[in-house]
Amino acid sequence: MSLDVYLSAPRVVQVFDANITHNLNKMADAAGIYDVVWQPAEHGIANAGQLVEPLKGGIERLEADPERFKALNPPNGWGSYDGLVRWLKEYLAACEANPDATVRASR
Repeated sequence: MSLDVYLSAPRVVQVFDANITHNLNKMADAAGIYDVVWQPAEHGIANAGQLVEPLKGGIERLEADPERFKALNPPNGWGSYDGLVRWLKEYLAACEANPDATVRASR
């Protein structure tokens, strides 16, 4: 005879974190993704799976017309088109890998 005991508890685990300069807000807005990326809660985004399609669409728009978006590079040099596209692709990959993750953004 034996006794088995178990303690189980749900734990919140951060699966992704990233930072991007707010100087890219105009570029993100022109790509149609500022609202859901910078203000997800205010636009009904609660989990990462909800960001997959908006992020894909934003990346597609950015990559379809790079010169238009590069013209929106911040004049102070903090942030760039290439940096935003790379950051968004990383964010998208994390959302696809963790669709049930809770989304939180801090501005």
